Amino acid sequence: MLTFYNELHAQHRGRHEFFRGELKPCFEKPERVDSVLAELGRRGLGRIVTPQGVPLMSLERVHTPRYLHFLRHAWADWLALDPANADKDAFPAVWPVRSLRSDIEPDNFCAKLGLYSMDSGTPLTAGTWTAAKTGADCAVNAAHALRLGERSAFVLSRPPGHHAGADFYGGYCFLNNAALAAQHMLDDGARRVAILDLDYHHGNGTQSIFYHRNDVLFISIHADPRYEYPFYLGHADEKGVGAGQGCNLNLPLPAGSSAASWFSALETACIRLGSFAPDALVVSLGVDTFAGDPLSRFALQSADYLRIGERLAYLNLPTAFIFEGGYAVKELGTNVVNVLEGYETAL
Repeated sequence: MLTFYNELHAQHRGRHEFFRGELKPCFEKPERVDSVLAELGRRGLGRIVTPQGVPLMSLERVHTPRYLHFLRHAWADWLALDPANADKDAFPAVWPVRSLRSDIEPDNFCAKLGLYSMDSGTPLTAGTWTAAKTGADCAVNAAHALRLGERSAFVLSRPPGHHAGADFYGGYCFLNNAALAAQHMLDDGARRVAILDLDYHHGNGTQSIFYHRNDVLFISIHADPRYEYPFYLGHADEKGVGAGQGCNLNLPLPAGSSAASWFSALETACIRLGSFAPDALVVSLGVDTFAGDPLSRFALQSADYLRIGERLAYLNLPTAFIFEGGYAVKELGTNVVNVLEGYETAL
């Protein structure tokens, strides 16, 4: 399995995040990727590949030019407010909710932060654009490798991507790597692509990007948004609209769900994938479903991730795995690589 590794991921290193009303050290940190990379090396699984850079027009297939322009210049604009901001991460403090307008971009940078973000828990740092853009390069390269005949590929990058929408960031995510991979496959000749999101949190950004379309099937198994982030999307009645009707399947699970319940949802997802008959599969691989994860209320154990990989292998589809969430750093490498090993050894 080819592993497209973002060597610049650590340039995005948030100092703090707002979590449940407190300023705390970031859960999303460089050590997450380091843990996975070390485990790949220990098992000798996966050939590490450095991605080729992709043009901005490839990102514009998913993200709006206005949003990309904001991200590229955000840190310079933050420093222009006050050079002392170099020692601070940028956080939004105001948002254009409901009756407020979002079509006009404010001149005020602090207002721009709110326009393009969905929460106050995602620090924007000096290296955010570099890390996120290189991660997007990895995703597009992985998609292209599948179209060239590779059976599978793994994108090892951070920050993650599935909460990022066409024109907003949040949930630690800035560019939607899964969406970029799927769109590149379509642009490269695929008729239909499926995205399976296994992260504990619903992939609201991915859903919103493809919600009106019938060439991408989006399926997400996640914590019920009535009690868990992102709260405002991910319910079972969200099935797509217009041409996309029936191409969105959410499988929310209650707090404390067992591994048996989770695997039952996975089987439902796999059956739907089979009926959609995609040309390729993108897996948003979050392993914060682990029982020991500090942000999870599910009960999967490390051995369960081998079973996940094995089940996905039997779909017999070219598959791109995109690293998303997972915050139990000690076990993170084992859990992620178990999925990949389960996949590689199943057939």
